[in-house]
Amino acid sequence: MADLNDKQTFSDEDALEFHRSPTPGKISMAPTKPMATQRDLSLAYSPGVAIPVLAIAADVDKAYDYTSKGNLVAVISNGTAILGLGNLGHMASKPVMEGKCVLFKRFADVDSFDVEVKTTDPDEFVTVVKNIGDTWGGVNLEDIKSPECFEIEARLQDLLDIPVFHDDQHGTAIISTAALINAAHVAGKRLEDLRVVLSGAGAAGLSSIALMKAAGVKLEHTIICDRQGVIYQGRDNVSQWQAAHAVDTPLRTLAEAMVGADVVLGLSAKGAITRDMVASMAPNPIIFAMANPDPEITPEDVLAVRSDAIMATGRSDYVNQVNNVLAFPYLFRGALDVRARRVNHEMKVACAKALAALAREDVPDEVAAAYRGRKLRFGRDYIIPTPFDPRLIWYIPPFVAQAAMDTGVARTPIQDMDAYRTQLRSRLDPSAALMQNISGAVRAAPNKRVVFAEGEETAVIRAAWGFKQAELGTPILLGREELIRKNAAEAGLNFDEMAIEIVNARVSEHNADYVDWLYERLQRRGYLKRDVQRMINQDRNYFGAAMCARGQADAMVTGVTRNFNMVLKEVRRVLDVKERMIGLSILLARGRTLFVADTSIHELPNAEELAEIAIQAAATVRKLGKTPRVAFLSYSTFGNPPGDRGEKVREAIRILDQRGVDFEYEGEMPPELALDPEARAAYPFMRLSSHANVLVMPAIHSAVISTRLVQQLGGATVIGPLLVGLEKSVQIVSLGASVSEIITAATFAAYDEGAVAEA
Repeated sequence: MADLNDKQTFSDEDALEFHRSPTPGKISMAPTKPMATQRDLSLAYSPGVAIPVLAIAADVDKAYDYTSKGNLVAVISNGTAILGLGNLGHMASKPVMEGKCVLFKRFADVDSFDVEVKTTDPDEFVTVVKNIGDTWGGVNLEDIKSPECFEIEARLQDLLDIPVFHDDQHGTAIISTAALINAAHVAGKRLEDLRVVLSGAGAAGLSSIALMKAAGVKLEHTIICDRQGVIYQGRDNVSQWQAAHAVDTPLRTLAEAMVGADVVLGLSAKGAITRDMVASMAPNPIIFAMANPDPEITPEDVLAVRSDAIMATGRSDYVNQVNNVLAFPYLFRGALDVRARRVNHEMKVACAKALAALAREDVPDEVAAAYRGRKLRFGRDYIIPTPFDPRLIWYIPPFVAQAAMDTGVARTPIQDMDAYRTQLRSRLDPSAALMQNISGAVRAAPNKRVVFAEGEETAVIRAAWGFKQAELGTPILLGREELIRKNAAEAGLNFDEMAIEIVNARVSEHNADYVDWLYERLQRRGYLKRDVQRMINQDRNYFGAAMCARGQADAMVTGVTRNFNMVLKEVRRVLDVKERMIGLSILLARGRTLFVADTSIHELPNAEELAEIAIQAAATVRKLGKTPRVAFLSYSTFGNPPGDRGEKVREAIRILDQRGVDFEYEGEMPPELALDPEARAAYPFMRLSSHANVLVMPAIHSAVISTRLVQQLGGATVIGPLLVGLEKSVQIVSLGASVSEIITAATFAAYDEGAVAEA
């Protein structure tokens, strides 16, 4: 096997085993409809399938409504240019095409499958794809050699009424254009003033130059070089696609062209660019060495001669990776969602500009986690987003869809772009729909003042800023102003522009009032006044909770720097329990929203406590816009086998029977009876009208272990535990919580009692 990368962290056998086990290949098919009953089979096939057949025969566009066409992309290749390895045959391309299908699904929830065409003749290839093209909502051409790829794409786009996109050309063009927009910004230069040199006049290079011109780079400021040197007007042995970019210039070599250049794009081969060439460039040179697996020049060589350079490569082990996965999933997502007839220049420019804009936003902690904790901030080492940025799915496609609508290639325009963004979030993040409803209710309610108790922590500062930007309420940071400003600046935030209130507990005008009030509350619990003074001065949980108790704030979020139990004890010394206090976790899995209680307060609840946990959980779920159906879970199924814990659950049911509560409940039972109504044939007396959505656990250990196990296995998203029942709204996040987790907790803290629409 060839040595593809001297820095790869796996062996050839590792790669083969990955593709071989446990099932050969990387993709499979899963049905979207149940096949559990005779009725299901009749609807899916004969005779039910005849109905959509007749509807599509009458109107072919109905295929988008009654089949998977609208979310289906074909990844098609003939294997003539596989990963820079050359023409290895159509079947050798299959692992790459399957990999592309995996990326479509993973990053944009686009279904796709691969088609390997056994021909190197462009006419035959076009004929094959033309005759099967109506099957899909779009076609992604891959690993087809230049210049045939230009002809094939152009002809297929004319012949088919769906988007046809050659990713090796246009994916690279979109990402490099996005990177150029931001690199120019960092360098303090304008696109229209940039002198750009291209090394490598193949498909990717020519498409990149073309898109950069569409974005603002001027034709007369570009020079293209191939193996023979500069492509100038009048030169022989150039293709029609290369000739379209030829300029009138006396320069004849790449070295000559790079003297004084602002930008060099490398899409050629290892070693094509030298240190001397880089040294001759203009100040703050922009160098995109994108050849794979080895760039035209390494960042180390560039740094040896230019400390002011802005560098990007095609590799993941250097900063600023030009990775096509940033473009093609989201470009197709937007195109498919408006049923676009083609991908045009305007859609590609919109995608590039959206990627550039996203890189200038604050970077979520989830991205740092994917990159081993490396903090990313817009600048020389971060000019394009990373593939694991969770915002890509909802940020990029709307710009693409809007461009398709504006240029008239969309069959079904999107009427509500905000609703579309919400729907996109839900595709890969099952918590998105619920959080959208909660956030909407918070914005619609009177503005809440939320205390961020650990205000000196960088993650908390960023969360407070995100909370304010999202118009979820008014954040208040507790801490020393000098340190907060310092940490904000290190995070790339201008605190004066943020305009967030800072409260220093030690010098607050309310300090004396809080001390007197809390001392009166605690004086018969063994506390001296000086103890209380120290608590208010030095512990922000006491001070923040006092702000809520005394009316200077409405809610509070804390817990980033201390464990849950310690924080809860401090808050409980200031605030009373209004109702039964519980921890309620929200578990989102396979299209279901489940609420699990109690996940943080009661270690081994007795029957009375189990009943009250159910009542509190049901009330909270109703406030969140859901109709509660409570199941008391147990190892026992209605008394079999018998045991003490099962008896406590049965007693809780008797208590609820006596109280006459206004929600459905049943127990004791294992999870399968609670969640699957069809499993209940042997228990016709069960009172739940459908599957349970509130699960009351018999003890805290079973609650915590089960939710964390499901989350760890990748089967669900878990929010919480949310703290319910205090007289004032306080949410305690987990130790070291991310920015998004803090914002989520703050949003629930600000949430009012008004119900929201069902998610």
